[in-house]
Amino acid sequence: MRPPAPPVARVLVVVPARDEERRLPRCLAALERAVALAGTPADVVVVADSCRDRTAAVAAAAGARVVQVAAGSAGAARAAGVRAALAGPTAPPAPGTDPGTDPGTDPAAVWIACTDADSRVPPGWLRHQLLLAAAGADLVRGTVRLARPPARWLAAYRAGVGEDGHPHVHGANLGVRADRYLAAGGFPDLPVGEDVALVEAVAAAGGRVVATTGEPVLTSGRRSGRAPDGLSGDLRRLAALAHPRGPRPAGATTGAPG
Repeated sequence: MRPPAPPVARVLVVVPARDEERRLPRCLAALERAVALAGTPADVVVVADSCRDRTAAVAAAAGARVVQVAAGSAGAARAAGVRAALAGPTAPPAPGTDPGTDPGTDPAAVWIACTDADSRVPPGWLRHQLLLAAAGADLVRGTVRLARPPARWLAAYRAGVGEDGHPHVHGANLGVRADRYLAAGGFPDLPVGEDVALVEAVAAAGGRVVATTGEPVLTSGRRSGRAPDGLSGDLRRLAALAHPRGPRPAGATTGAPG
């Protein structure tokens, strides 16, 4: 049996971003509040992936560590952010520790929290993940919410959600112990579904996966997401169901029966 994991001494927050200079400031401001409330040394890493705008400059101005890649892949971007964060801590050692023996260098004592640049975490988001980690969770998968959710999406999303968990996986609301992340092989290089693949790999390796409905993350309801599918794809499909565009009968005109 695996011994109890040590207390989390360091947090790495990884945010992939592609051309998100407009939304990123709100994302980082929300993360700043969440990090302050959690009270654990934390590094925020923004991965500017194939950006053609000022995403990297905006992130740096906000005090985030910036990693620039040209992957065009959510999975590769998240993995690059985690690698960079694990390779070089920028947060100070935990209070009362010797920098040479800082427990924050032990992967079992490092927590990787993930969200997206078009999302805003609630103030208690990180603290909630750390409380679940302290209770034995190796990976935490949370839920998201939209400011104005389509009724069809909301009904489908709520299906299966209860006090004891939910079926959803979102890169915008995910956390995992670094040792479990590394043992599972990390985020795979996938344009979409990298979050699901990581959850499945951690579970297959014996990690304790906890699904929580607490502290949902507010994310954009745009239908043209940076990934080729995912939440934006779900919203597009539901919009198509609500407004089907089938072939018109011969002689039909817009707004009048054929």
